Amino acid sequence: MSNFYPFEEIEKKWQKAWEEQRIFETTEDPGRKKFYVLEMFPYPSGDPHMGHVKNYVIGDVIARYFIRKGYNVLHPMGFDAFGLPAENAAIQHGIHPAVWTYEKIDRMREVLKQLGITYDWRREVITCDPGYYKFTQWFFLQFYKNGLAYKKEGPVNWCPSCATVLANEQVVDGACERCGTPVEKKLLNQWYFRITKYAEALLEEMKLLGNWPERVLTMQRNWIGKSEGANIDFFQPDLGEKITVFTTRPDTIFGVTFFVLAPEHPLVERLVRGTPKEEEVRKFKERISKKSEIERTSDLSDKEGLALEKDVVHPITGQRIPIWVADYVLLEYGSGAVMGVPAHDERDFAFAKKYGLPIIPVIQPPNGDWDGECYSGDGIMINSGAFSGLPSEEGKKKIIAFLKEQGLGDAAVSYRLRDWLISRQRYWGAPIPIIYCEQCGEVPVPEKDLPVLLPENVDFRPTGPSPLALCESFVNTTCPQCGGPARRETDTMDTFVCSSWYYLRYCSPWEKDRPFNPEHVRYWMPVDQYIGGVEHAILHLLYSRFFVKVLNDLGLVPFREPFTNLFAQGMVTKDGAKMSKSKGNTVSPREIIQKYGTDTVRLFILFAGPPELDMEWSDQGVEGAFRFLNRVWNIAREIMDMQSDQQVPIDENWMKNLERKVHQTIFRVDRDTRERFHFNTAISAIMELVNELSESLRFLSEKGAHPEEKNLMTWALKQLVSVLNPFAPHLSEEIWSLLGEKSFLSLAPWPEYDAEKMLTETVTIVVQINGKVRSKIEASRDASKEAVLEQALRDDKVQNWLDQKKIQKVIYVPNKLINLVVR
Repeated sequence: MSNFYPFEEIEKKWQKAWEEQRIFETTEDPGRKKFYVLEMFPYPSGDPHMGHVKNYVIGDVIARYFIRKGYNVLHPMGFDAFGLPAENAAIQHGIHPAVWTYEKIDRMREVLKQLGITYDWRREVITCDPGYYKFTQWFFLQFYKNGLAYKKEGPVNWCPSCATVLANEQVVDGACERCGTPVEKKLLNQWYFRITKYAEALLEEMKLLGNWPERVLTMQRNWIGKSEGANIDFFQPDLGEKITVFTTRPDTIFGVTFFVLAPEHPLVERLVRGTPKEEEVRKFKERISKKSEIERTSDLSDKEGLALEKDVVHPITGQRIPIWVADYVLLEYGSGAVMGVPAHDERDFAFAKKYGLPIIPVIQPPNGDWDGECYSGDGIMINSGAFSGLPSEEGKKKIIAFLKEQGLGDAAVSYRLRDWLISRQRYWGAPIPIIYCEQCGEVPVPEKDLPVLLPENVDFRPTGPSPLALCESFVNTTCPQCGGPARRETDTMDTFVCSSWYYLRYCSPWEKDRPFNPEHVRYWMPVDQYIGGVEHAILHLLYSRFFVKVLNDLGLVPFREPFTNLFAQGMVTKDGAKMSKSKGNTVSPREIIQKYGTDTVRLFILFAGPPELDMEWSDQGVEGAFRFLNRVWNIAREIMDMQSDQQVPIDENWMKNLERKVHQTIFRVDRDTRERFHFNTAISAIMELVNELSESLRFLSEKGAHPEEKNLMTWALKQLVSVLNPFAPHLSEEIWSLLGEKSFLSLAPWPEYDAEKMLTETVTIVVQINGKVRSKIEASRDASKEAVLEQALRDDKVQNWLDQKKIQKVIYVPNKLINLVVR
């Protein structure tokens, strides 16, 4: 055994052995309890970074732990290969997206293998592979056949830089989440998934989830945005139609002084057609269309409006209410119409003040009269006819009951969630399997004709319309119903469609004729532990939950939620900022592995702090992890080289202490790994045991070692490398082998701790006098009340506090506390 830790040789040796022996390949075994651990798969848009490493190492520790606890563990990996990240990177480098993507996949796979992760690589999934996206298209057809995929014209988010539409969830602060370009609004004909049908289920069935971060659930609740209130009809005499508004405050209906339509509302054009207002409204709409959604809805922005010189009729008072168009009302939210109650709504108040509109208070605040400013809280209804004097909550119910009785409205629930816009005018995605025929109209591609292959020879640079529209050989086809000439849909699907079901594919990726084997999915799913960034809370995680609910309703899977437990890891930062190429603060995993070895990288990342928190990259920290592993290596060498002598007397106390320390370490590593994922404290416990072994080596070198003492040291070393294994698998596997073990440590049973042997022989007893802590004493474990009392009374501090007082009562909690009640 060499005097230094030969990480390069050791790591290659064990990675090769694990692969050749296929020890991490897994199959269904009904006789064993399963555990499915999964990290969110990466976009192969560039080289892997330390954020990737952190995510995958966390998953690997969990997988290795459960394998050794006897679980049948599924731990797969794949690549989210379609979509804007890879396509934009390929365009930037002038390389075909397929070439770019597969090159990056090769590089990422190489690094992941260097990390020694327990993936079953037979199950690798690549979403741009026709064998995969064939079933992405198949799922689209199932949604289509069940009314959950549809095409409609509507205002969409348009990124002029990426030249494609974006889902609402992909717009962050009014800008494209990918490139940061301000998003514009366009009216386009697009494909949607009807996720709004599942809004209530997505909220209600959160109770089926296991351990999910509360912040993720809160983000999903806020995004779904459930509001309870009423739909109220306002009659528009010129059109002879009613216009419905949704409000959460029907108790303020007597305060309506104006009525607002979104500029894009289809009724606006009809209301002003042929009137002097028509041209003015058209120009207003054009100007507002250039504003981002965040500009229009921000409480801080100046509100813009235009009176249409038309009215609606108040449903209760019959008064005429003027109609306006205003930028702060969006067509996509509610009905695109708002009843203006300026006394009790901040935005309505600002609008009314700007345009001199009446402000009528109808809710009196609990603490006094209305002060002329906007008051949006509850109170007592005033200026509200027969409803005056009612508290707000009671007034809401009475108003709704009245409107329902009159046929003018009813109680209603509204959601902020919009249908999922899945059309993309980009090349690098799964083609939408729809054909347009002049005779038959919109026709789904027959399932037997899937996949609709993405053509290779296409100018994939974004210009506005989908690049596929310029590929005649792709566009022109035959109608599957009438056999006549037809044209293919040229939009591709949002890459989040691909990632909404990939975890199912891992269960049986070799299936050719169906997306998965139902029996295998029944065995493995749902995922027991999912790991990924919190940034996916309202995109991938919400979409995946929606997908599984649809599949469950279609009878394709027997569960309602895809991920039982979710762990959201923190970022890796450097110099206080997120690592990025533009900031020049990235660290290449490949270079660090080459310099210090994989186990050093793993240990540093896992020891840097609780994994749910961001961690700061530290070169000194990496060097510290490297020194620690070298120390483990050298302690192992010294223990294995230790000489023993039958004539040397045994030190029983030392042996008990070391045995106790080992059991305490196993307990702490087990608890911190399984229950809390606090790998840093688990590693800290291992470091304490290393210190103990180091001290023991020094002690035995001076005293000499009896063979029993050497055996104990060897046993302690085995337990050390056993619990170190999930964190530093290569080093621990090597020492395990050098200790003479023939089987893989990675598959060996996890060590058990003996609770009895963890206990010390003495305990600290708190001594209280009249309920206040006055001293602490060391007493024999499980000592009697009388013995502890006698010892406490000999304590100098206790004697000072007693000071000739008489003990009236003694309360004793064994091994913890004794309280003397004195007078």
